[in-house]
Amino acid sequence: MQLEKLLRKEKIPFEKKTHRTAFTSQELAAAEHIPGRFVAKPVLVKGDKGFAMCVIAACDRLDLARAAQALGEPRVELATEQEMRIVCPDCEIGAEPPIGRLFNLKTVMDERLSNDTYLVMQAGTHTEAVKLLREDWERVCNPIKARIAV
Repeated sequence: MQLEKLLRKEKIPFEKKTHRTAFTSQELAAAEHIPGRFVAKPVLVKGDKGFAMCVIAACDRLDLARAAQALGEPRVELATEQEMRIVCPDCEIGAEPPIGRLFNLKTVMDERLSNDTYLVMQAGTHTEAVKLLREDWERVCNPIKARIAV
């Protein structure tokens, strides 16, 4: 698993979790019995400069105009499932870890995630997740911080 390999390489402590199949970030929150605000939901977007990984809380929605502004793009749109397969080939669709660095992408995080102590995220499959300190997650992906969620 790419995510675990990266976290170990960077010496980031994490807790691996196995859960019932969760196809959405809110389902992951329910499976882990935690509020959706602690689940990092990745949203793959594309603009003129290529793809980027936006990360918001499971209970939020991405504001595409704000994401475009944070990325310095005139506009962005959601990536298609086919594009997700190409950009994140080692992951099940919808289970991509919210670390753009794994896929050579910029990461933009919603600034409200800065208030969280820890984050839980899919680890590439619909049945595996990892939990780590939010500050460690930031250290690994060095995200652009902006208000991108509504």
